Amino acid sequence: MASNRTTVAPASDRVRLIVASSVMLTFISFWRAAAIVLCDLGSSAFYAGGIAEQAVGAAAPWFILGIMLFSFAVRAVYVESCSMFTRGGVYRVVKEALGGGFAKLSVSALMFDYILTGPISGVSAGQYLTGLMNELLTVANSSHWLPPALLDASGNPFQFDMNHTAAIFAAAVTIYYWWANIKGIEESSEKALQVMQITSVMVIVLIVWGVYSCLIKGVHLPPPPTVANLKFSNDALGFLKGTKLVPLMGLFGILMAFGHSVLAMSGEESLAQVNREIEHPKLKNLKRAAIVIAIYSLVFTGGATLLASMLIPDGPRTTIYQNNLIAGIAMYLAGPLFWRIAFRIFVVIVGFLILSGAINTSMIGSTGVLMRVAEDGVLTDWFRKPHDKFGTSYRIVNLVFLLQMFTIIASRGDVIMLGEAYAFGVIWSFTFNSVAMLVLRWKYKGERGWKVPPNIRIGKVEIPLGLISVFLVLLATAITNLFTKSVATVSGIIFAAVFFVIFSVSERKNQRRHAITARQMKDHFQLEHQDSISRESAAIRTGGVIVTMRDVANPLALKWTLARNNTDERDVVVISVRMMGAGGPEYLSAEQQSFSEHEQMLFTKAVSVAESFGKKVSLLVVPANDVFAALAQSANSMEVDSVVSGVSTSMSAEEQAFRMGQAWEVLPEPKRQFNFFVIGPGSESKVFYIGPHAPTLSPDDVQLVHRLWLNMRRDPSISDLHHSDIITYALTRLAGNYAREKEEILRDLRNYRASHQPAGLRLGDKGSHGAVPGLPSSQAGSEGQMRAIKQTRDQ
Repeated sequence: MASNRTTVAPASDRVRLIVASSVMLTFISFWRAAAIVLCDLGSSAFYAGGIAEQAVGAAAPWFILGIMLFSFAVRAVYVESCSMFTRGGVYRVVKEALGGGFAKLSVSALMFDYILTGPISGVSAGQYLTGLMNELLTVANSSHWLPPALLDASGNPFQFDMNHTAAIFAAAVTIYYWWANIKGIEESSEKALQVMQITSVMVIVLIVWGVYSCLIKGVHLPPPPTVANLKFSNDALGFLKGTKLVPLMGLFGILMAFGHSVLAMSGEESLAQVNREIEHPKLKNLKRAAIVIAIYSLVFTGGATLLASMLIPDGPRTTIYQNNLIAGIAMYLAGPLFWRIAFRIFVVIVGFLILSGAINTSMIGSTGVLMRVAEDGVLTDWFRKPHDKFGTSYRIVNLVFLLQMFTIIASRGDVIMLGEAYAFGVIWSFTFNSVAMLVLRWKYKGERGWKVPPNIRIGKVEIPLGLISVFLVLLATAITNLFTKSVATVSGIIFAAVFFVIFSVSERKNQRRHAITARQMKDHFQLEHQDSISRESAAIRTGGVIVTMRDVANPLALKWTLARNNTDERDVVVISVRMMGAGGPEYLSAEQQSFSEHEQMLFTKAVSVAESFGKKVSLLVVPANDVFAALAQSANSMEVDSVVSGVSTSMSAEEQAFRMGQAWEVLPEPKRQFNFFVIGPGSESKVFYIGPHAPTLSPDDVQLVHRLWLNMRRDPSISDLHHSDIITYALTRLAGNYAREKEEILRDLRNYRASHQPAGLRLGDKGSHGAVPGLPSSQAGSEGQMRAIKQTRDQ
């Protein structure tokens, strides 16, 4: 270890910094992966049908169904790309095939998609909520329940302005999720699955009740998708309005209608982002998830749009319910008005969950894309600087938030305008991805896990008919949209051009800067990339200490650890966990690896603190999608005795210990027990034992066992009774009684804890997941405690 010199250390004194190449991910099933994607993709079912009908007329449901069927093919392209690049996404695929220029252009179009996803979802949710409030006011007035203050001069009930109220709602929800992302929120596949389970209940009721209502009312299908049945609005004609081409639409008119319905297919990029987290066998489960997504979106989006056309009369459908078709379906179902209103309320609740969730997904997704671009050197490190308190990439989040708020204000809650612009990013990101995959078919001849069918072979040449067909349809639709979607064309090109310029200028600035910083990093740190982490690969002894470090300004956990350990006898490892959750940045290979300014500052500070104590530390970077899973796995792999962390800003020490215990429980055998120390702002500490361990018995408990032993061993037949026999028997009997009298025992246990357990320990008793409070804070902070705990446990 270098001394306290301020000069650059020579090569022989470099600090060893290990970078783990394998990612510590907690893998998810294909059901959860499908749920994450559907939370984004399924949101379009609430607004796509109304926007398409406004553009092309009553035949729109057939084009929505066609888009849903075509999405099978587009999704197949993403599956092939995922079989080549684990969570590469459009940026990685296009860069690999077409180079950095096209990659930046594709990301610019994709960012337009992400930026508009939040506003259109928020405004659509606001439209559903506002429509419900207006409907309830109308029903209340018909029952003479409204006070005169809510009636106008003609006796009509007060009605909220649909667009402006929806815009206010969208802005409020966007502000909420902006602040949540600034603080740092945890994406959860469990939450996504729960939302889709609730949505599935609504979809089943909607389809079954809707089909029954169609049979009862004897409704008719919408007009067939022929040129004669297409009624384009003036906005839908775009730049072709007033030209001689309008009467000669023909097949081009069909393609126009197809292009105006393509926004129903948004959210496909999420499949590429979530692919990395799908459990083994990855490709098989990826295809299963794709099938689930395809069938679900076909039934939900396509089925709901078709039912709306059949059940809702033309007048109300194109005026009152144009922006909230599913709510309109609820009001025209067969049955009593009470149950129809009740179901509509349920529809609005589900719509709020999935649409407001799409706002959050758009922020996380766009932040992840920009972080991925930034890590590739396209954006400067200024964008990635973490928040001083929360450690999040707040500058990128702020940028996304400002763009989304500007979009909401500029649109004034007009979901039709947002939908027209939204399709630009959707179709062009698909087009770039498909042409890139087509180029890669010719560029890389190696085997793939899966290929888009059909493929025919003539001699040694394989012709990818499937990929070519998908690309040609997407390209034709994208070009058609340029002429028929004037709002999307103008706004999309301006947005993409601005982002492309920002990327290009920032990349050149980064290249000049990193030419210097890369050399400085090598001067200070000896970078070593390893596929996996173990005690041997990290070159540490058994029984070491892992220390987390997040705060550059105040590294309390590291200082606390170094003050209480002799590193000549016990190794200390400073660990930084790079988050790799869905929508987050992809981890780079050893050749491509670059460190952010924050990570450089973090490890420089760690070395500086160690030098101030005159002690040695090892440095480790671990990519993962869960901090606690990474810490538990690293502690087990490196056979350490203790993990030390600072107290979190978002959870208590007891909650941190509980999460650590949960992560430990799912580790594969064999796994080691260890101590988890949480250090507070004033260097006060709490220790928790992770893994099975002997409980701490109070003196009264020990006396009770001893008295029972004295009384029971008086029986000559058990004169050789031991104290442990009493405890074993008591536990065995409790287990038997619990199986028969679960509720009664739990009630008694709760009453006992409430009356006997000290208040300071109640929140921390997480024994079911392997973490319980250890010594009190005053003892936990004493000199030599960590070594004493190890000796006690060994004995």
